[in-house]
Amino acid sequence: MASAPREGRQVTRRTRSRHGASLDQRVRSLEVAVDVGRRWLPRGLVDRADHVVGNARARLARSVDHTVVALAGSTGSGKSSLFNTVVGSELSPAGVVRPTTARPTAAVWDAGGEVGDAATLLDWLEVDRRTVLRDESRDGLVLLDLPDHDSVAVEHRVRAERLVERADLLLWVVDPQKYADAVLHERYLRPLAGHSDVVVVVLNQIDRLGAAEQAQCLADLRRLVTDDGLRDAVVLGVSARTGQGVDELRELLDRAARRRAASTERLVADVRAAATAILDGCGLSRPSRVQDGAREELLSALEDAARVDTVVDAVRGSAELRARAATGWPVTRWVGRFRADPLRRLNLHRKAVDADLARTSLPPADPAMAARTHTAVRTYVDTAAAGAPDPWVVAVRHAVRDESLPDALDQAVARTELDGERRPRWWSVVSALQWGVLGVLVVGLAWLGALALLAFVQLPVPSSPDVEGYPIPTLMVVGSVVGGVLVALVCRVVAAVGAHRAARRAARRLRAQIELVARAAVVDPVEQSRLRLDECRAAAALAGR
Repeated sequence: MASAPREGRQVTRRTRSRHGASLDQRVRSLEVAVDVGRRWLPRGLVDRADHVVGNARARLARSVDHTVVALAGSTGSGKSSLFNTVVGSELSPAGVVRPTTARPTAAVWDAGGEVGDAATLLDWLEVDRRTVLRDESRDGLVLLDLPDHDSVAVEHRVRAERLVERADLLLWVVDPQKYADAVLHERYLRPLAGHSDVVVVVLNQIDRLGAAEQAQCLADLRRLVTDDGLRDAVVLGVSARTGQGVDELRELLDRAARRRAASTERLVADVRAAATAILDGCGLSRPSRVQDGAREELLSALEDAARVDTVVDAVRGSAELRARAATGWPVTRWVGRFRADPLRRLNLHRKAVDADLARTSLPPADPAMAARTHTAVRTYVDTAAAGAPDPWVVAVRHAVRDESLPDALDQAVARTELDGERRPRWWSVVSALQWGVLGVLVVGLAWLGALALLAFVQLPVPSSPDVEGYPIPTLMVVGSVVGGVLVALVCRVVAAVGAHRAARRAARRLRAQIELVARAAVVDPVEQSRLRLDECRAAAALAGR
């Protein structure tokens, strides 16, 4: 027969183990939600959730085979007398001097008559006054008589409130005179909304009332408890002096001891309450996705701030200038050397960029451009934050800082490959042709000069070969001049087309670099914040399901 309680306890431990595993998952989810949302959730909510997580982990680390029931109440409610009545002996002093209970008292029921695993639990509860009672029907029950929650001694109230938070099952003892006390309901019962399964409200000293008054007081007390959010909480009427209702209270404690689920239920209720508050802090709806219009406006504003148009024009001008220098008429192309290369003027030619990526000579953005950039960034953030809670929006705005954008844009332009040193192959071909034409011109001029010199010194002048009556030296000079100029003009048109293509390539590459800056400075912080909000919501929902 002795093995029956042991087998029952083993079954109960397996059940509690499963409940504990589920609770541990809830606690981990709540911890994730708090860690992820710590940046924008209200400080009080974060502190409360941290406290719930810490309390749950501490309780799970201690004996899960004991159910801690705390008798809490105000001065004069008779909870110590009720404690002694339930226990069956005078363990807690009761008298007329208030406050009576200065230190918590524990009654521990154990089939073997030993404190056993309850010792570490009582040490955590900081209860050193403990008595072990032997009763198999209540094996694992720990009943606490707490100090008065309205005690004039501050240390008494602190002890009582700490144990109220750590108890598995709460028995609030009230009396007919103070059961409607506003402090009791607003400070203690109302914050326990959602904890109906682990709260029992006991109207003590009911023997002072007549039958009709008892019914009326119990009905009024049930209404108040329901208004506090404890719709399913048990409300009992008892008398420690006459024993009325005490057997019903004892049976309730016996059931709690046999079920051994009060600690899990209390912790689950605490986690659910904290998780629900976090869900409320995360807002009712998910932030909307950013529309393409806001994204395009952001990129357009950043392109203006980076002076992309100026750089593209410089690429076009530089390509045309270099093309003329390579393919123009050699006699006149030297004039182009006096024109400054637009890319060099902006310090964007390849050698300068390789030397120092962080420096360009672009003109700084004017106030209007800076204002447009700031407005575009704010519009993008506001669009992404539509429907989100205000603290989250503030956190996102704090994460997205546009003070560093000017330097980032300048570096983005500097590291963009602009084809500043690119030399198409046809330039070399045309340049060789032009120099060949110039060579023909020189030969023709030399020929004509030699003929003129012979005539000048009155020596015989040989006849020059001709083509259709036109002397070849003359044709060489005239043809080379006309041909060189025509080739230069044609090449100028072709160079302009090539310069436009180079400008379009530069515009695409610059936009790609600007997009990288936009992603790093604005888009990614917003998206990461959205993901953290989703993660916080999901974890809180998992903890409070």
